[in-house]
Amino acid sequence: MTSPRDIPDQAWPLFDRYVHGDLSRRGFLEQAAAFAGGPAGAAALLAALSPNFAAAQQVKPDDARLVTRRLAFPSPAGNGQVNGYLAKPASAMGKLPAVLVVHENRGLNPHIEDIARRVALAGYVAYAPDALTPLGGYPGNEDDARALFAKLDPAKARADIVAAARGLLTLADANGKLGVVGFCWGGSLSNHVATQVPELAVAVPFYGGAPAAEDVPRIKAQLLIHYAANDERINAAWPAYEAALKAAGVRYEAHTYPGTQHGFNNDTTPRYDAAAAQLAWERTLAAFKAALA
Repeated sequence: MTSPRDIPDQAWPLFDRYVHGDLSRRGFLEQAAAFAGGPAGAAALLAALSPNFAAAQQVKPDDARLVTRRLAFPSPAGNGQVNGYLAKPASAMGKLPAVLVVHENRGLNPHIEDIARRVALAGYVAYAPDALTPLGGYPGNEDDARALFAKLDPAKARADIVAAARGLLTLADANGKLGVVGFCWGGSLSNHVATQVPELAVAVPFYGGAPAAEDVPRIKAQLLIHYAANDERINAAWPAYEAALKAAGVRYEAHTYPGTQHGFNNDTTPRYDAAAAQLAWERTLAAFKAALA
């Protein structure tokens, strides 16, 4: 995988705009050509920045330590139904706490399925919903997923993720204790779920957008919030969010990881920062252990 040191500094904000739909593929290539040695260099740069799912996979889909299956929950306030991927320890003798794993703005891709398996190996029923369900689900590649994501009804998509959280509260495999972890768009949804599901025990947003200030007093869960240092778009909202959390008496812990880019936990791309990701993941599992025991 390409090292972050091999990526020009100018590429990071450009790629962030591309990832979040503010810049088209053509726009990225045209602007990157100015510092990447022309059109061929820009295309090579985009390829280097794009996910490599196979190289980063930590837990194989057929890992004998796990039981996995596809599962759908009804979502009457959303798109009618939300599909997803469930993983749990094969050795589980009884019901376990559940953790909702919410994807980035690409749908339920192989990376997020891998994250769900990592969570399951830590001793939880992990469920990763696919917000692209009403459009046929994750299409198998990131470019098509990016295009589909822009077609979602945002309110219904949020309702689908909340429906998945509520479904886990009564799932036969689960014991009623619930946490959520999410990344990028999923980080924003982790914050949102915390405002909508009072039974939620702990929420762990990775570089996610803040919820509306008026919704913050509804949060009953404990929050563990991870930010990347070089992420101006997301970090700009933190001072107001922190003030609202303090005013509402919400229990929270926030960490900003020096030198990191938005997406630093995603080990399929050069934005990955191994040291920061490991520390953030250790903190995440510790928070789950404390809140869901």
